[in-house]
Amino acid sequence: MLCAWHQQFFSAIRPFKRYAKYHPALMISRSRDGAIVAAVARQTGWKTVRGSSSRGGKPALRSMIRHLERSNLAAHILDGPTGPIGVVKAGAIRLAHAAQATIVPVSVSARWALYFNSWDRFMLPLPFSRVTLRFGDPIRFASTNDPEAFEQQRVRLESMMEPCLITGR
Repeated sequence: MLCAWHQQFFSAIRPFKRYAKYHPALMISRSRDGAIVAAVARQTGWKTVRGSSSRGGKPALRSMIRHLERSNLAAHILDGPTGPIGVVKAGAIRLAHAAQATIVPVSVSARWALYFNSWDRFMLPLPFSRVTLRFGDPIRFASTNDPEAFEQQRVRLESMMEPCLITGR
């Protein structure tokens, strides 16, 4: 399961078109902005599951679990849909536990990009800019019902992903 920050995920959708044959899935919020992103994702071969931590999360998570168990490829936005920036929410780890999936951290950078004045400093690479995707070391968390152990896993993933976050500019 690929995991990225909200500010960077949109820039990774197009490069992952080459993986369309694996039928990857991505959970996208039910917002109007989410509808635009979902349309772009579907055009590049992603299955979109609509829902988030703020609306429709439980059925979307169940759908993502089923999809990940079948296709072995999905992506999750760690701090979406509303932040705060750089704070891993529980959904990614719950999804990994339920589907017995390995998490692969992904970061995206662009030589030239616009950074929006939004909660996540959303990144939009400029035309003809070189976009670089970096994959971190895979990580597998043991499934747990212990809130303290779960929080340790969440914090560990957050600390692994923190250097990838672009906060300045």
